[in-house]
Amino acid sequence: MDTKRRQPLGIELVKRGIVTEEDVERALDYQKAEPKKKIGDILNILRAADPEVLIQAMGEILDEKAILLKESDLKVNMLDYLSLDIAKQYKAIPFEEANGRIKVCFADTSNRRAVETVRLLLLNKGLIMEKYITFETNIDLILNSFENTSGDIQVGADASSFIDSVIKRAMDKRASDIHFEPMQDGLRVRYRIDGWLINAANVTKEKQAQIVGRLKAISNMHQEKQESQDGRIIMYPDYNIRVSSQRNIYGEKFVLRLLKKNEDVKSIFDLGFTGTEKLLKDAFNKKNSITVIAAPTGEGKTTTLYSIIDFLNKPEVNITTIEDPVEIRIAGLNQIEVDPKTTFADSLRTVLRQDPDIILVGEIRDQETAEIAMQAGQTGHYVLSTIHTMDAIEVITRLRKMGVSNYDISSTLATSVSQRLVRRLCPHCAKEREFTQEEKEIIKSIGEKYNVSFDMEGKKTFDAVGCSKCNNTGYYGRIGIFEIVMFNDAIRSLIVNNEPSITIREVALENGYKPLVIDGIQKVLDGTTNLQEINNKLALY
Repeated sequence: MDTKRRQPLGIELVKRGIVTEEDVERALDYQKAEPKKKIGDILNILRAADPEVLIQAMGEILDEKAILLKESDLKVNMLDYLSLDIAKQYKAIPFEEANGRIKVCFADTSNRRAVETVRLLLLNKGLIMEKYITFETNIDLILNSFENTSGDIQVGADASSFIDSVIKRAMDKRASDIHFEPMQDGLRVRYRIDGWLINAANVTKEKQAQIVGRLKAISNMHQEKQESQDGRIIMYPDYNIRVSSQRNIYGEKFVLRLLKKNEDVKSIFDLGFTGTEKLLKDAFNKKNSITVIAAPTGEGKTTTLYSIIDFLNKPEVNITTIEDPVEIRIAGLNQIEVDPKTTFADSLRTVLRQDPDIILVGEIRDQETAEIAMQAGQTGHYVLSTIHTMDAIEVITRLRKMGVSNYDISSTLATSVSQRLVRRLCPHCAKEREFTQEEKEIIKSIGEKYNVSFDMEGKKTFDAVGCSKCNNTGYYGRIGIFEIVMFNDAIRSLIVNNEPSITIREVALENGYKPLVIDGIQKVLDGTTNLQEINNKLALY
């Protein structure tokens, strides 16, 4: 970005109160190791200010239009206007066209050759260019998603070959889901990797019908029906692929969930659980009780359940699971898959006649399932399940709203666990640095709020930079952050007396309960993740 003004960009940003002098000094130190990077981009990498605020301030200083460009801002297919090589060479991305004008984002508008070359290329297409600036990291992230996928995906191939290449590429890149999304002017394909969506391919509108037809054929769906359908793809031997279709205003959208067969169950400690084995034994495997794993959708509840079941799995124990669907097959377990004609409640009634010791119920969705699960827990069984709610304390509120009595909750609920999945820093490109004063204050205030003393002596943090191994995101894989509530007499008394969750939370904190943020901060101090990622999940600041 252009910094040739009467005053250096860093000084102008300090004058406006966007960053501090200390931030600029850190950026200059960073620049010594990375001399090709501009100060504005470095300040963004160092998270010296809110990215939106920073880019807009830079635009005002440089007298340029500015945008914090993201993949969701791309209203056109970039490759229809510039080749990938040209876009990479000049760090330029066309992102919106209207009325003969096209908006193009540059990483460096002071590069007159780049700006003029792109302007002339677009003028030859009959378009007048309107230039914007953004951070180079944002440009690289978007270009990398095109480069990393389009090279292996046969965009020009027939529908069968195209879908096959999309699926195989998704498997190679550790994607959990594939989205085929009809847009106004084409079909967009995206992968969900480590919880985030990245662009995989863009296809012309003319090919949409063929791709939709092929997806329905291999998913065993009705070709003529355009309302919502569910199907499965079984042609890949190492994967079960669940398919969901739903019509939107531009056609039928498909989401493919990739479930790897015969995947090893991870230890709960490998998932990020920081307690001891003694805590694990105390918290789980209690007869005459129920344990609930609580979190929003997509936060790894089922994976945690599997790890607990694997921990409890012994030859002398009869374990039965009721799942929708069975995601991992575990030797020694009786695993039941719910089908459209049966519910969790129906299956649970039958299982109770099968002499189980431990029962896993994939999800408590309604009052009927909740009450049968509670009854099972009161009659000598140990029940594990999941529930959709925000934290371990709110499990009580959710069960109450389902119609479960306070008596049943207090007498049966033994342990509740909540969790979130945060991205691990990529070990290949993470850049170590000192904590800023602001970050130290955030950590200190959280510790004071929950009466926890964090040891920050000699601790450093890491910035997510991005490289080819992590899809240029700076993160590779995910890890859980956990909180756990073990229900004692004090908490049970509050439940029976219908006390609100805020009162129960206060008593739980007095009895050793530590909320999710505490485990999150500890993993920041351990160098596993960073504050930005914890903030993405828990909104710390």
